[in-house]
Amino acid sequence: MIIVIDSNVLISALIRDSLTRRIIIGSGMNFVFPEISLNEIRKHEKLIREKSGLTENELDRLLVRILDYIVLVPIEVIKEHLSEAKSIMLDIDPKDVVFIAAALSFEDSIIWSDDKDFDEQDRIKGVKTKHFAKLFEK
Repeated sequence: MIIVIDSNVLISALIRDSLTRRIIIGSGMNFVFPEISLNEIRKHEKLIREKSGLTENELDRLLVRILDYIVLVPIEVIKEHLSEAKSIMLDIDPKDVVFIAAALSFEDSIIWSDDKDFDEQDRIKGVKTKHFAKLFEK
């Protein structure tokens, strides 16, 4: 199974040494993240640094470390699924189209997100952090 991580999950893993970070690093699950969405992470870099207390260099090193456990999905792979993803998410939340497109790029995939917008569509299964916490604890 392929697990598409949304931006908020990755940001959460960057802000503190939380269960989210431990799941990404220690679970051995197959995580992916749309490469283009790294722009969103960079856009919120100042806020992430403020909340985490990390310097710019520390944050960069942590991001690289976490990305060692996540496969970045190039836009070329996602492109062919953007049209279908737009039809699914455009009226719900246009910012989430890329995550649906990434999930559609793989046969057996789910989206890890605590964003309720994913609950409003029925094409790709969305899983909350609390679900992964239960799996990880076992």
